[in-house]
Amino acid sequence: MAGRKRSVRVKIFAILLLPVSALTVIWGFAAALSVQTGLEYVQIGRVYEHVVAPARIVLTELQNERLRSLSYLGSTNSFHADMDSQHEQTDTAAEALEAHAAMAEDDTPPAMRERVQELLRQLGRLDAVRAQVRNREISRLDALEEYSSIAEVGFQVYDRLMISPDLDLVGQTKAIILVGRAREIVSQQSALLAGTIGAGKMSENERASFAEMVGQRRLLYQLGTSQLDNELRQPYVVLNASPVYADYLALEKGVTEVVRPGKVLPIEAARWQATAETVSVTLDRLGGEIAARITARAAPLAEGVLWRVALLTVLGLVAVVVTVFFSFRFARRLAAELAGLRHAALDLAHRRLPDVVRRLRNGEDVDVAAETPPLAVVRNTTEVDDVTEAFASVQRTAVEAAVSQAQLRKGVGMVFLNLARRSQSLLHRQLDQLDTLERQVSDPAVVEQLFGIDHLTTRMRRHAEGLIILSGAVPGRGWRDPVSLYDVARAAVEEVEDYLRVLVSVPQEAALLGPAVTDVIHLVAELVENATIFSPPNTQVFVRGEVVARGFVIEVEDRGLGIGAEELAHLNERLANPPEFDLADSDRLGLFVVGRLAQRHGIRVSLRPSPYGGTTAIALLPMELVVENTPEAYSVERLIPQQPALTPVPGSGPTDNLPRRVRQASLAPQLRGEKP
Repeated sequence: MAGRKRSVRVKIFAILLLPVSALTVIWGFAAALSVQTGLEYVQIGRVYEHVVAPARIVLTELQNERLRSLSYLGSTNSFHADMDSQHEQTDTAAEALEAHAAMAEDDTPPAMRERVQELLRQLGRLDAVRAQVRNREISRLDALEEYSSIAEVGFQVYDRLMISPDLDLVGQTKAIILVGRAREIVSQQSALLAGTIGAGKMSENERASFAEMVGQRRLLYQLGTSQLDNELRQPYVVLNASPVYADYLALEKGVTEVVRPGKVLPIEAARWQATAETVSVTLDRLGGEIAARITARAAPLAEGVLWRVALLTVLGLVAVVVTVFFSFRFARRLAAELAGLRHAALDLAHRRLPDVVRRLRNGEDVDVAAETPPLAVVRNTTEVDDVTEAFASVQRTAVEAAVSQAQLRKGVGMVFLNLARRSQSLLHRQLDQLDTLERQVSDPAVVEQLFGIDHLTTRMRRHAEGLIILSGAVPGRGWRDPVSLYDVARAAVEEVEDYLRVLVSVPQEAALLGPAVTDVIHLVAELVENATIFSPPNTQVFVRGEVVARGFVIEVEDRGLGIGAEELAHLNERLANPPEFDLADSDRLGLFVVGRLAQRHGIRVSLRPSPYGGTTAIALLPMELVVENTPEAYSVERLIPQQPALTPVPGSGPTDNLPRRVRQASLAPQLRGEKP
């Protein structure tokens, strides 16, 4: 249940009556945040002790395990005791991290705590990777990727260390994390070369991976050290000027520029291992020292936070006074602007746009520019001006979309009409040729086949007329004089494939006005076809008709499985109020056609459950379309040829009134395509 609605003016003044209370809550919230920030400075030390430091140990042991695993994969030696020993050290570090993380759980930020738990989960899948390495079921690059993906989760723990609001500390923390990631790439390089040096050769993929690592390491190292302040950067300046780092750069260059795929590596394993290990250990030591110094810088900042709490209280009081003054001053003006905007928007939504849509549906031309004038709203406020422009844009877009859709529907209708007219013309010619052949051929078997083609062509003509109806036009067939409703029903049945199952019981004392004959035949044919399709082939379909007080009723009943109540109600709604034709709903073409035809002549079509479990379609023809079947109207009795038109076929099933079709012999001549 929706709450009680109030005007904008009332809501604005309601807000103005509570500014002091609202701002007091804000003060309390801001003060709590400030105190919490101070506490976070204190917590940094505990987080570093119980999370950051143990995580660094885990990463170091994981990097060592990665190095030994790739060395093992690159060699042919089956001895792996040193690798198993490293496994134990990695597991011990992981257990220590889990214990420390539990001790500092309340002090650890939620995002960082979540990353720690994810790291522990990733470490849990090491057993599967180790088994693949031990059995040599994994390539060196894949093993490198597996270990590196777990290490990446560990570095994401560092990424969540931004618990200090001080921008300088945040910047220095980010910088040392970048340097740590550069050190991780050094470890990846060492592991990859350990495996390839053991194998004696490096593949193209391994060389490409190493070259990519070189670029990433240099970029991360340069970015990280350049963002550190002078004090924290100094140890890295010393490292950069050292001979060991120069030798490391030379070895990197040698691998990327000298090594060729499939060739023997010109790098000594001992030299690379000693140089890389020295650089890696130095980077690890410097990273730990600088991280500890950054943590120590956070403690003195807590006192400054408390002073800011007091200042915030004073500034909050000033904000209350200023807010009340300016709010009351501009409240009336803003309320007037919003009221004008509301009036313009409602006029657009309830009057102007529906009128444009109605005119488009009626086929009228609409000038988009004329129908989308600027909204007459006072706009002294930027937001009101923006909303007004947005409404104007929505107005233009809506009208343009409606015009485009109308043009699209019109174009689709013209395509339907053009194709259907062409098909209709060809089918009429085909029917004339079949009629000539039927009169010339005397072989019963050939005549029977021609009758089948004739019947198929008649159904194709009905489908072509369906497209004409969907396009909004009227089929070419039509009659001036009334036609017996019995002949109308028979003509409809002859346009259905399984016509032998249909029993027609329609009195001959009523006739249908000529202009409605074609459409009613089509309508009844669609209903009969649905009845034959959706009922078992061994059952019959009944077509009954009778004169009622409001006109003439035609009932089409099948003995099928019926339709559910919900679907039946939906279909009846669409028959009573036919929607616009939807190209995406092409499986309902018959329903669209019936709805259009019924709407055109005021015929009421509805569906209801049959007493036999199937469905009964009821078409009520209005009194204006029905006349008495006088001698002036076409009737079966007057127009049936003297020779028997229908002859039973032995063994073909029930001997009803449609056991074997002799082409259109029992129909009035105008229903056979002849002129009355």
